[in-house]
Amino acid sequence: MNDRSGQFEAAARFLRERDDFLVVAHVQPDGDAISSTVAIGWLLDRLGKRFTMYNDGPVPSRLSYLWRSGDIATAAGDGGMKLFKHVVTVDCADFGRVGEAAKWFAPDRELLNIDHHATNDGFGTVNLLDFDAAATAQIVFELMNAMGLTPDAEMATALYTGLMTDTGGFRYSNTSPRVMEIASSLLAAGADGAALAERLLERMTMGQMLMIQRALSRLAFSDDGKIGWLWVTADDLTETGASNEDLEGLVNYPRNIEGVEVGLLFKQFADEGVKVSFRSAGLVDVAAVAQQFGGGGHIRASGCRIAAPLAEAIERVLAALRADLEAKRS
Repeated sequence: MNDRSGQFEAAARFLRERDDFLVVAHVQPDGDAISSTVAIGWLLDRLGKRFTMYNDGPVPSRLSYLWRSGDIATAAGDGGMKLFKHVVTVDCADFGRVGEAAKWFAPDRELLNIDHHATNDGFGTVNLLDFDAAATAQIVFELMNAMGLTPDAEMATALYTGLMTDTGGFRYSNTSPRVMEIASSLLAAGADGAALAERLLERMTMGQMLMIQRALSRLAFSDDGKIGWLWVTADDLTETGASNEDLEGLVNYPRNIEGVEVGLLFKQFADEGVKVSFRSAGLVDVAAVAQQFGGGGHIRASGCRIAAPLAEAIERVLAALRADLEAKRS
């Protein structure tokens, strides 16, 4: 992005000159979304500001150790909510990703949009966007640094969590030298990297294992072996006792198979809507494919939701991916 320093200055002014903020991340939040939410909350707390943290869905239980994560209001218990004029969105690739939280935005809202997804169209009154950042937590760290705020051990843990989860444990191609510099500083500030890796990358619930077992029995491939996919249903979650967070990482199983260019996970909801997660080996820009269905994300990791029966959703997505791969062959 051009004029990066100007973006940080504008974001800092937005936070310093206003009060009583609503901080929101994307629906079905992951490690980066919740970490960035509490990090902005911590920043506002240090500035002496009033703020409310909110998410359309529940905080994943595995992230319950994060600073004040238990204070994040959700759609399931928003009885004490009100309209907010000052809003900060984090890790939202587009405005629609805030979900039901939008009903708490005042008509004359002023919105600070902090994000790292290349599909973000700059929907904020003020935008702090870095499409080269590995995680929104990285941008928030840089914002704290620009504002002269030094993370304590609790906040170092939160920011490290966001970086680690969005880089796949510092294995993905977005793991830049700057990411490792920041991670090093967060370890020095008190983040326990080994404990966090064990908790977030190694440990598995019984529900997660049962979902892996069930989903892998359905593993399928395109005729040329370039596309692999799995599918699960709402009934699978009920029958295994798994939660939505137990599906995280499932899409990587087909993607990690040698020769597969795109891995997919289709999750069928009770209302026949289907959530699709995409992972690319690099040849296919899956963010562009997801955008064809109203979704978005990163070049190698993206998602969308399709209002169609499962079989139709699978065929539509496969057709789009086959067309993309065929275009690259010609």
